[in-house]
Amino acid sequence: MQNLSRRGVLSLGAALGLVGVTGPAKAWASADSVAGTGTGADPEYIWDSATDPLLAALLDNGQVPAVNTALASWVNNGDPLPSGLPADLAAHLAKVNKLPSWADPAKLKRAADFNRRKDTYLFMLYGLGSGIMSTVIPREARSVYWSAGGADMKDRAAKTFTFGYDLSQLKAFEPTGQFVVTANKTRLVHAAVRHLLPQSPHWQQGADQTIPISAADILVTFHSLGTFVHRKMLDWKIPMSAADQEAFLHSWQVAIHLLGVPDEYIPQTWAAAEAQSAQVLTPILATTPEGIDLAKELLGLTAEIDLGVTRGFLNEFVRYVLGNEVGDWLGLPRDYAAAALVRTGWPAFILFREGLSPVLPGTFYMFDQFIRALAMLFLNKGTSPTTTGITIPTGNRAGS
Repeated sequence: MQNLSRRGVLSLGAALGLVGVTGPAKAWASADSVAGTGTGADPEYIWDSATDPLLAALLDNGQVPAVNTALASWVNNGDPLPSGLPADLAAHLAKVNKLPSWADPAKLKRAADFNRRKDTYLFMLYGLGSGIMSTVIPREARSVYWSAGGADMKDRAAKTFTFGYDLSQLKAFEPTGQFVVTANKTRLVHAAVRHLLPQSPHWQQGADQTIPISAADILVTFHSLGTFVHRKMLDWKIPMSAADQEAFLHSWQVAIHLLGVPDEYIPQTWAAAEAQSAQVLTPILATTPEGIDLAKELLGLTAEIDLGVTRGFLNEFVRYVLGNEVGDWLGLPRDYAAAALVRTGWPAFILFREGLSPVLPGTFYMFDQFIRALAMLFLNKGTSPTTTGITIPTGNRAGS
């Protein structure tokens, strides 16, 4: 898949954590899910009945700042729940802060090793692929822009990247890892945003839903991340065994479950994931004023760190990953010399890096340093992602 468009995309941030969909997700067969069966309810109208009322009450009662203080010390999966949490929230977290019964530890360990071996491509695809694609997912762009995090995209990007970073760690799902806790904190943030955004007149003006971040919306984020990245690596002919691909999918299946999506909507195979993605993500890609502004902010963050390339090269790399239609939507200026360099240099970089060619391309070190610098940008200039602290918002973007 060389180009990404409404017609051709199979899947895409965080990468920004909030997501959007308008497609008929209920038409997707639950027989293709990890549950193997389902109620047939449309996930467009399913939110998080276990978490949403808790967060609404905490926000209305002014308890969120104290909860954030208590949760700050809760980092590793094996950590006990911190003291100072309201009893009902503590009971909820004790119930959900664990892997589903169908999680396969061997697959999760293999996925962690796969992430380590392919981190070069993952950093780039999650950042310049999924992160920028999120700005042409209308609901996601509007939700991100008008929520509290939209006012500080550097901080928002760093916090969002924590999710992907923790998911990619070697012990992500083990007691000394951090992803299960990170996912549960993200789930709390989603519940808070569901309560807060409907109170924003600016969000309401462009919204096509009364409550954001439905189960269908979270599935769109999965496809714009996991499914998109998997498809691009296949298209780029990056060597991946069947077992590696299955393990990578499994880590995302567990991740979606931890975010509160019912198992009947979680795809069982990559074929099912691509079919679902084509249904819920492909038709809804479009530009919005909020998305254009967010894209400018995200790409502008690169001015704060030396990526070793020109802005024209960066724009053309985005076009190479997402397609010219998206590049045109976002108004990315063309640099045809840089475009030719990317088109020829990137495939040569992959061939040499994967040991498929003995010829060291002249652009190898440029691409290598570019990706390393990009990774450091999303890692908040080298600071451990855990220090960014995923916190529950108490309001929307100022003035919204």
